[in-house]
Amino acid sequence: MAKTLVTEKDVLDAVKKGARFLSVAPGAIITPSAQDVALQHRIEILQGTRSPQAISASGVESVTVQPPKEKRSPNASTVVALGADHGGFQLKETLKAYLSELGYSVADVGTHSEQACDYPDFAYAVASLVTRGEADKGIMIDAVGAASAIVANKVPAIRAVNASNEFTARSSREHNDANVLTLGGRVLGVEAAKAIVKIWLETWFGGGRHQARVQKITDIEEKFSKK
Repeated sequence: MAKTLVTEKDVLDAVKKGARFLSVAPGAIITPSAQDVALQHRIEILQGTRSPQAISASGVESVTVQPPKEKRSPNASTVVALGADHGGFQLKETLKAYLSELGYSVADVGTHSEQACDYPDFAYAVASLVTRGEADKGIMIDAVGAASAIVANKVPAIRAVNASNEFTARSSREHNDANVLTLGGRVLGVEAAKAIVKIWLETWFGGGRHQARVQKITDIEEKFSKK
């Protein structure tokens, strides 16, 4: 499975080159900011259209699911969408290797360096893969973790939690059926982050009385989505 992430920068690059179209792969994740800028500059985003002018201006990155080192791992069929901004890049790289050691498949949406970037783009990409069912769970890392949780929770069917300890991680899964975990790359040590990730991924939703409460969250979401 390969997906692409289209950001505001991709659209602005097309604008600078005088393009009227931006061609991206089918199923590409187009961030809200990219959509707004495209509308503002009257750039048409074409999915699956091979316009030579548009292709040269796109500059999108492929998002590929990387299987674990041990492909027979019982967790190999579980895909974890993983993302970070520049403040979480180093921790993301560490956790990507750790997730592979735990036997999970990883879809790394970026960022791929410590160059300054915008956390909403990557938090949105992680949440999109989860809500579309193309990833089972998502992990997003920025400097503190709170900002990315705000972004992810704007995406329908996402229940994101910013966890700074194992108790919160376990509770968010058992009680709230959280499907996106956000972490702070500049407030958590590596070993603490690993412990949080491990327990979050391994804790099952408790169901029962918790199911009724989670359903109320869904009901609230659906009430406002109808407006």
